[in-house]
Amino acid sequence: MPPDVRVARFAALADPVRLRIVDLLALGDAGPVELQSALGVPSNLLAHHLGVLAGAGIVTRTRSHADRRRTYLHLAPPALGGLLPSPVLPVHRVVFVCTGNSARSQLAAALWHEASGIPVASAGTHPAMAIAAGAVAAAARHGLVLLAPAPRAVADVVRDDDLVVTVCDVAHEELRGAGRLHWSVADPVPAGTDAAFDAAVDDLRRRVDTLARHTAAA
Repeated sequence: MPPDVRVARFAALADPVRLRIVDLLALGDAGPVELQSALGVPSNLLAHHLGVLAGAGIVTRTRSHADRRRTYLHLAPPALGGLLPSPVLPVHRVVFVCTGNSARSQLAAALWHEASGIPVASAGTHPAMAIAAGAVAAAARHGLVLLAPAPRAVADVVRDDDLVVTVCDVAHEELRGAGRLHWSVADPVPAGTDAAFDAAVDDLRRRVDTLARHTAAA
């Protein structure tokens, strides 16, 4: 990394609020309103800090796949390297949630089972009739084993001591942030292509590997 880029990133982090934003985004994504609530700062000050972080290449922003008026903030994957904080979360079980429990949450659970010994499950806010054919094919291409024979409802799966990770903007917004972590992952089902499902697997794998390194069995 060029020295001037390193200097800019260190400078961007040299503020308590901006450092806290990075901490909050270390394991999941968040909308500006969620960050503002967590930080207790006015919207104009939050916008300033986010602008500094974005200008330094540390934070990126995408539109919600559910409500295009909303945005989600993410840490740019290579931005901080070894500078990321290393929280360790005690976890009984991880439950990945999307809307239909037919693609992203199923693939995330399969990836988690491969990466961690902590128990895992998946669920949907509005379960589909069956797992998407594209998800089944993607799992086969990537050597993954889908753990559930059919989609299941959140109410039938989630327990109070679960770490709930929403992998779908629709589910996150529908649950009003009740999931402890949120990952804004594009839905591959509308496109239905191998490329769309492979991109979802790649995104989920990166996030799963990061979370697995920061969790321990409770």
